[in-house]
Amino acid sequence: MTAATLLDDTSIVAIATPAGRGGIGIVRLSGPAAITIAQNLVPSINTNTPRLAQYAILRDESGARVDDALITFFKAPHSYTGEDLVEIATHGAPVVLDWLVRACVDRGAQPARPGEFTERAFLRGRLDLTEAEAVRDLIDAQTLGQAKLAAQQMGGSIATAIRPAKDALISLIAALEAGIDFAEDDLDTLSAAEIDAPIAAIETSLNTLLTSFAHGRLMREGLRLAIVGRPNAGKSSLFNRLVERDRAIVTATPGTTRDVISEHISMEGVPVELLDTAGLRETVDEAESMGVARSRQTIADADAVLLVVDATAAETDEEVSLKESLLGRPVIEVRNKIDLLRERLPDEVSWTNQRSDFTRQTIWVSAVSGEGVEALRAGILSLARGSAQTGDGGATLTNLRQRNAVANAASSLAMARSAAIRELPHEMILLDVYEALRALDELTGQTTADDVLNLIFSSFCIGK
Repeated sequence: MTAATLLDDTSIVAIATPAGRGGIGIVRLSGPAAITIAQNLVPSINTNTPRLAQYAILRDESGARVDDALITFFKAPHSYTGEDLVEIATHGAPVVLDWLVRACVDRGAQPARPGEFTERAFLRGRLDLTEAEAVRDLIDAQTLGQAKLAAQQMGGSIATAIRPAKDALISLIAALEAGIDFAEDDLDTLSAAEIDAPIAAIETSLNTLLTSFAHGRLMREGLRLAIVGRPNAGKSSLFNRLVERDRAIVTATPGTTRDVISEHISMEGVPVELLDTAGLRETVDEAESMGVARSRQTIADADAVLLVVDATAAETDEEVSLKESLLGRPVIEVRNKIDLLRERLPDEVSWTNQRSDFTRQTIWVSAVSGEGVEALRAGILSLARGSAQTGDGGATLTNLRQRNAVANAASSLAMARSAAIRELPHEMILLDVYEALRALDELTGQTTADDVLNLIFSSFCIGK
């Protein structure tokens, strides 16, 4: 089933600006009756000049003035949705915007569902599915890095990256089909080597694109970084230093933190979620014991760990046990309270954990004075970027749906190569090649199930 089955001839309306009061508010109309509804609302507006903002006075049914407005018309197909579209900008008073939406509904419009404007843009061919997903990501962006990545995707970077692969697949399919259809006409058929070579090249390009997913997921979802250690090691002080404000309560009494405290920060455009946890120790205090249990769960769920130890104290058995449990995980060991040390500090060290591909760093800091914190920030950024590489040509996969589509295409091509090497009939090879092409079509939304589309667009905000 194709996405076009979701198209209908209704006209929709919604407030396109965030909820609340503001200087400007925008109501958006889209559909075959959008211009008619706007003309009925404001008869004096000239609808013959698209893309020109026109001043208008909005009046209620009795003729009383409600607000001033600027109205802009966009003629199909040259609009965001690919349909006739009208944007009405008023003062951002919620009562005015709500009245305006009701006035449009009274004239035949339907309230828009979440994401319905962007869904229509996709269905009308104005955006492919990866570009539509990027619209949502741009709206949800919390760092400039996230916004830049979303803008790159909105420019069609993924579609551009897979276009050579799709073209090569179509050419291969045409050659294989011709060999089958004209076998009786002495038409030369492709040899196993001639089939294997283009498939191998396509498979390589797709595998390169797959490597971008680690970076894309990091930029889209952020790095979840758990700050852990024994009580009074300075976790909350370090947390406050990294977020640059007194977010967590700090006292000299061990066990102050009883629950996980979360804060989002940006490090050179990379989103990082810092998680301050309760100190890990055996305790009979019920509340603290619950906090310790949550800390251990947070460690399990986190992408990486800041293990904070007191540089002035001897290592405890609990810390040794914790370090052993973190083998194979990306970890930065933070030796805190260096402002209290009298002896010269050893040089900063880093060593490779022999049971993983990650480098475990040891960084000396003082959460009180700030010494070493910039080195820690650099270490966190290095850790975040360590296993995240960008894809071919700048294209980056940012969600699991995209990653799975490319992985399925690559898997089908691997099966096609195996069939070609074993010199199986070309009909068998074609089945896998067609499956690879179908997976790439799903990536950009050319053949996407309606329930998948509903799931994607329902996560948008209303008015977009």
